[in-house]
Amino acid sequence: MKQGLIILTCLFGVSFLSNAQEAKEILQKSEEVLRGSSTIIDMKMTIVRPKWTREMQMKVWAKGNDYSLIYLKAPKRDEGTTFLKREKEIWNWIPNIERVVKMPPSMMMQSWMGSDFTNDDLVRSSSVIDDYDQTLIGETEMNDRMAYEIELIPKPDAPVVWGKVKTWISKEDYLQLRLEFYDEDDYLVNVMEMGDIKEMGGRVLPAKMTITPEEEPDNQTIIEYLSIEFDTEIPEETFSVPFMKRVRE
Repeated sequence: MKQGLIILTCLFGVSFLSNAQEAKEILQKSEEVLRGSSTIIDMKMTIVRPKWTREMQMKVWAKGNDYSLIYLKAPKRDEGTTFLKREKEIWNWIPNIERVVKMPPSMMMQSWMGSDFTNDDLVRSSSVIDDYDQTLIGETEMNDRMAYEIELIPKPDAPVVWGKVKTWISKEDYLQLRLEFYDEDDYLVNVMEMGDIKEMGGRVLPAKMTITPEEEPDNQTIIEYLSIEFDTEIPEETFSVPFMKRVRE
């Protein structure tokens, strides 16, 4: 009897490990779709509210996960405003007052430029690979594609904001199609949906992301990629405080 119990335990243990490993590999492949050694992106962000809509255009230079520079091109009143990310720190250059502001930890959960994204979203200090335990829940059809459904639960003491994240990744081309973000009480907070899948920069990827707060369905923030370049050489000085003051498109 004991021997049978040990065998069953081993079998279930192997099954669990295989599930977690498969989920991790799927996530790694999905991240590789949007990641190169570097990226240069022209994008548009539209913030939708019940009584108004605001549109911004920006250019982003990024190197891996640790370095990025965001330059606002429009509207006119925000032109020249720049955000610099170096590892887990963010600086903001405000040209109207000619001042550089380093964002303290207390500001990380505040809205970024009035959108449904936070300053912490810019940093993305958490890693879906290192900071979460991944579980492959199953498969379902989404956006005319068969997709893996994966649940992410933060590891103990991981520096993460969410109590749980669920993601749907297409089986054929490993595109993230939907993300759900839950708080520590397991309440759904935000939903991010990807669409307008097409070839950009030599890769097939979602060119549009829409984030909607669950409790405010009339609010949305929409990001649209206008162009994207992968693996373009970006000078090291691009990701420095002196450069962010003088950057131009």
